[in-house]
Amino acid sequence: MIIQWFGHSFFRLDTKNKVIAIDPYSEAATGLKPSRFKADVLLITHQHEDHNNKNVIMGDPFVLEGPGEIETGGICIEGLSSFHDKTRGQEKGENTIYLLESEDITICHLGDLGEPKLKEETLEKVANTDILLIPVGGTYTIDYEEAISFINQIEPKIIIPMHYALPGLKIKLDPLDKFIKSISKKPEVMDKLVIKKNNLPDEAKLIVLNKQ
Repeated sequence: MIIQWFGHSFFRLDTKNKVIAIDPYSEAATGLKPSRFKADVLLITHQHEDHNNKNVIMGDPFVLEGPGEIETGGICIEGLSSFHDKTRGQEKGENTIYLLESEDITICHLGDLGEPKLKEETLEKVANTDILLIPVGGTYTIDYEEAISFINQIEPKIIIPMHYALPGLKIKLDPLDKFIKSISKKPEVMDKLVIKKNNLPDEAKLIVLNKQ
């Protein structure tokens, strides 16, 4: 499996059989020019312009835009309902957490999670996720301190931060270094993560992906 990050919450996952895109953003909303590529599956966590720019994904992908389950090409994907804010969605609406399983690896993308605590039934599903894609920049989602609380709950093997301040980003978010200082783990920086089940670490590892 190969995981690439295109800035903000936008990821590309390459498995043996399928390409999955998650949360492509618009340039108008972010100030960042999004990459274009062909995908088989497109996952949208919520309907805000910095997460739902379907137009940059080429081909004819199957689109999942909320809670539900699909299975395709040996990949199981489940969308779990959550809230974008601390008031049960009254301010910013709902958010979908995506749980993906492929090649015996489980990946969780939290989207713009805003609630202070995961529902018990959600935590049961995402606990012990192999790879956690987690927002750390605050403003529209959880901040770096809240992110650490969720990491302690979920106990992933690999932590990949997202949704933080970047050069040119119009949205004001906390910088990544606040999260790194708080988590007290030395990050391993790379352009893309190439991972197999037998390469997963025994202890939690922090991986920072360079924006592609």
